[in-house]
Amino acid sequence: MIKKYTCQNGVRIVLENIPTVRSVAIGVWINTGSRHENEQNNGISHFLEHMFFKGTTNRNAKEIAESFDSIGGQVNAFTSKEYTCYYAKVLDDHASYALEVLADMFFNSTFDEEELKKEKNVVLEEIKMYEDTPDDIVHDLLTRATYGNHPLGYPILGTEETLETFNGDTLRTYMDENYTPDKVVVSVAGNIDEAFISQVEKYFGSYEGKGRQATITAPSFHEEVLVRQKETEQAHLCLGYKGLSVGDKDIYSLIVLNNILGGSMSSRLFQEVREQRGLAYSVFSYHSSYEDNGMLTIYGGTGNTQLNTLYETIQETVQKLKDTGITAKELNNSREQLKGSLMLSLESTNSRMSRNGKNELLLGTHRSLDSIVESINGVTEESVHHLIHRIFGSKGSAALISPDGKLPAALQ
Repeated sequence: MIKKYTCQNGVRIVLENIPTVRSVAIGVWINTGSRHENEQNNGISHFLEHMFFKGTTNRNAKEIAESFDSIGGQVNAFTSKEYTCYYAKVLDDHASYALEVLADMFFNSTFDEEELKKEKNVVLEEIKMYEDTPDDIVHDLLTRATYGNHPLGYPILGTEETLETFNGDTLRTYMDENYTPDKVVVSVAGNIDEAFISQVEKYFGSYEGKGRQATITAPSFHEEVLVRQKETEQAHLCLGYKGLSVGDKDIYSLIVLNNILGGSMSSRLFQEVREQRGLAYSVFSYHSSYEDNGMLTIYGGTGNTQLNTLYETIQETVQKLKDTGITAKELNNSREQLKGSLMLSLESTNSRMSRNGKNELLLGTHRSLDSIVESINGVTEESVHHLIHRIFGSKGSAALISPDGKLPAALQ
């Protein structure tokens, strides 16, 4: 049973009691990410996430790490396009202590100049590491091709140039403007009772927001192609198609479609590209949903001499979907796979905490398991076929990283 409570200042608390486990996962979710940045401060959400671990008025960086190591717990954080999350997973006996440390990091980080200098170098190395993985950066290249100069096209890590401009004052200003109570959700899941809500409220329920009500603009979808030449062993190709927003009524039909297209080992792309033709080791599709839009992405990596064949095979697979739709067997298998993944995720307190946090942050609602299963079962061949034509009815965007930087002939 999920309990929801809104503090007087607007912070929302979501708690799910799972009495059959001995762990508790606590996540502090903030509705701000690289989408809420500009060209001058791109990467600041991610850098701020790093600096939360570098010392508070009560603990230095080593003591923060020891706080969780000493109780056998885990602590981490991540930044996405639309939100940031700081989270911990600990034994239920240590839930109160973990909450106190997370609150200390959230409210009392000092952003020490010496630590700032060291962490800038750490993030710079992270950017360089990312540059060494073309199968990762091609996805960033695709978002830039798709969204252009809109903030959704910005890299989450930022750039070396923007990173250099960050200091304690810029971090505090950004936090004041974006870490406001109305944008914060504290999600708790595990062997913890409802009384824990009052502990969360003690830390998060009284601080005041200093920022402004930020507005975001919906991006335009550009059918652009971006190419980057890089010394690589493979050519890395991404294709992007206009998808659905996080709250779209057809989202479950899209999840089923993605599974059938390239979301599993039995998917059409995996079977055709890898199993039948041996063109690639890695080929898949996935969908990214945002507040007001989304994108379906197809990725494949292959030897540069086989790039044209790979692209043609992907296009043939998509065209066959458009021409004949999906089969009853594919629909049934995909629905069962989704229900299985959903059930298995319920065995993890981290997964439940994340699910509840994202649902509250982005949708403000929490559906029962029976309701979700009903929606999955409600997906039909007709609803998926309609979506196939809706998504693949236009050319889409593309990104390529390859040794010679030459596009497949059909993309030129």
